[in-house]
Amino acid sequence: MNNWLKPLLTSACLAGLLLNSLSAHAEIGEHTLRFAFQNVKEHPQGQGAQKFADLVKEKSGGKMKVRLFAGGVLGGDLQTVSALQGATLDLTVLNSGILAAQVPEFALLDFPFLFNNTAEAQAVIDGPVGQELSKRLEGKGLKTLGYWDLGFRNLTNSKHPVAKWEDMAGLKIRVIQSPIYLETFKALGANPVPMPFPEVYTGLEQRTVDGQENPFTVIKGNKFNEVQKYLSVTQHIYNPQSFIIGEKSWAKLNPEEQAVIVDAAKEATAYQRKITAAAQDAAYAELSKDMQANAVTPAEMDRFREKVKPVIEQFSKDMDPALVKAMYDSVEKTRAAH
Repeated sequence: MNNWLKPLLTSACLAGLLLNSLSAHAEIGEHTLRFAFQNVKEHPQGQGAQKFADLVKEKSGGKMKVRLFAGGVLGGDLQTVSALQGATLDLTVLNSGILAAQVPEFALLDFPFLFNNTAEAQAVIDGPVGQELSKRLEGKGLKTLGYWDLGFRNLTNSKHPVAKWEDMAGLKIRVIQSPIYLETFKALGANPVPMPFPEVYTGLEQRTVDGQENPFTVIKGNKFNEVQKYLSVTQHIYNPQSFIIGEKSWAKLNPEEQAVIVDAAKEATAYQRKITAAAQDAAYAELSKDMQANAVTPAEMDRFREKVKPVIEQFSKDMDPALVKAMYDSVEKTRAAH
């Protein structure tokens, strides 16, 4: 090849690449999506949201932006879900069980003492059960983009350690606004108090409630250790999180823009799950420095499990029996494999 041809061919190749790049983004319009969630930006939930925002911007060539509203500044989860359905917000991530208000079977994921570990929970949400729940949600004006990980929920309070279920007697415990949480803590002898998340710190500080239950990262990230003395490792409920977009917001996007959202959501989900596990261990280590921590023994855990069986039976009656069976089958299969 003549040397004088090389610069021309190089320029032509660069021009072709530029045209291809422009073509790839030609169908993508300018959009700003509003993403609200309850935890602070530093929490794995917030880090996952930031990763998603960065990926959307990158994959859309800067045309699509995601504006984050952290720390429940736009209201609690129930308000946020309603806002998604009405298209005054576009995206959120929240405890999957809260969506039982839209699809009763989402309460399956909040059955107390159901999962022994993360692998069992992810086998359920990543398999046919999670797919079916997502499908049923679409009829309610919401679309699932992925399932994130918040970890096991544990108990804090200002009164005394909880080592057995009898220690729960009379404790006023803040719970999320979900019927299965109310019934679970009633069965254990506590007085559950449903309360939007943004009000929890003040409620603990002013002793409106004695305690609350959340994963270690949420307790640490929201500084509940400043107003709580005792941390009991109960691991009573595992918290898959639903990452969702409102159907009205989704419908405003063309196929190319929807593909950007789907691809970014997939990558952000993998990232968020990865950082959660390490963050839980680190948060527990930090909390243990200024809180009195205790772990519930396996024998006592079995007693907790026995005590809440009527709650599971009560909620199972109102659910699709095939889906309930599929969930238990998935758990048992994963348990046997490990």
